[in-house]
Amino acid sequence: MGKSNRATLQSIADDLGLHVSTVARVLNGMRAGERAASGATAERIRLRAAEVDYRPNPHAASLRTKRTNLVGVLVPRLTDVVLATVYEGIESAAAERGLTAFVANTQDEPARQRNRIEMMLDRRVDGLILGDARADDHTVLEELTRREVPFVLVNRCVAGYPAATCDNYLGGRLAAEHLLELGHRRVGVIAGLAHASTGIDRPAGFVDRFREAGIEVPEGNIVFTGLDSHGGHVAADRLLDAASPPTALFAVNDFAAIGAAGSIRNHGLRVGEDVSLIGFNNIALTDEMHVPLTSIESHAFDMGRDALQLFAEVLAGGLEVQRRTEPVLVVRESTGEASRSRLA
Repeated sequence: MGKSNRATLQSIADDLGLHVSTVARVLNGMRAGERAASGATAERIRLRAAEVDYRPNPHAASLRTKRTNLVGVLVPRLTDVVLATVYEGIESAAAERGLTAFVANTQDEPARQRNRIEMMLDRRVDGLILGDARADDHTVLEELTRREVPFVLVNRCVAGYPAATCDNYLGGRLAAEHLLELGHRRVGVIAGLAHASTGIDRPAGFVDRFREAGIEVPEGNIVFTGLDSHGGHVAADRLLDAASPPTALFAVNDFAAIGAAGSIRNHGLRVGEDVSLIGFNNIALTDEMHVPLTSIESHAFDMGRDALQLFAEVLAGGLEVQRRTEPVLVVRESTGEASRSRLA
């Protein structure tokens, strides 16, 4: 096989009809002297690698064998309290392992993400922890896998890649269950970012639980918006201005919920009485609001620690692909019985 036709992880994956990340984990583990996998799939991958005389990328191999003990972390923005807490968890677990983590903001922009990744690889990081993965574009993750750069995802997940997240689907179900118990039937969802798994899984759990109760949440009652207070306010305005406004709102982020609370007040309504409101992540500010906010605790610090521990396993050739913190409903005054609402 000539240089231009050199076998790659992607070509082996294509030959076998497998995802490139599966091939990478098996062959990376094999080369590192670790037990990467067992079973027929792993054997097929090893046989095909031998048949095509697969050779690892020397630059990528050096990332694994000549360790710098540096871990690059990418997040959309550290001004987000949840992401800052996730990073604190990463730093805490890294220090225990003698590693140093450093972080860069990407503003959730693909071009900036690529730039920051190259900057980190130039600094010879041992690998990456990505908090800005997009559900609508896997190109960057596929490229990193082909280049054999070790990485894990945090806070957001993408199927087929190792990730440390909250069980976001379950969190959405918990929010729905609480509102159903309070008698709410007309509900709205402030769904966050359509390209983030948090904006997909949290609303999905919520909507599915209502459907199981025989209640369909109209598509128009699910509004995608920014995860800040402004985005939450705008989304709540749209929902509350409808002909038949919801008696309860579920925001997939506490800051969006804070913005929604402002919208509720601007409509001359009372949070927790006329309109129930639930957030997600349970940041410290939720308990200090004028009407303390019911929220889903996502355990952001633990999520960060899980990400670093998962990253260490990936470096060692491990195949675990998911770690999830367990969400917990924290009930406060922002949710009340539907029968009390003027909108009922």
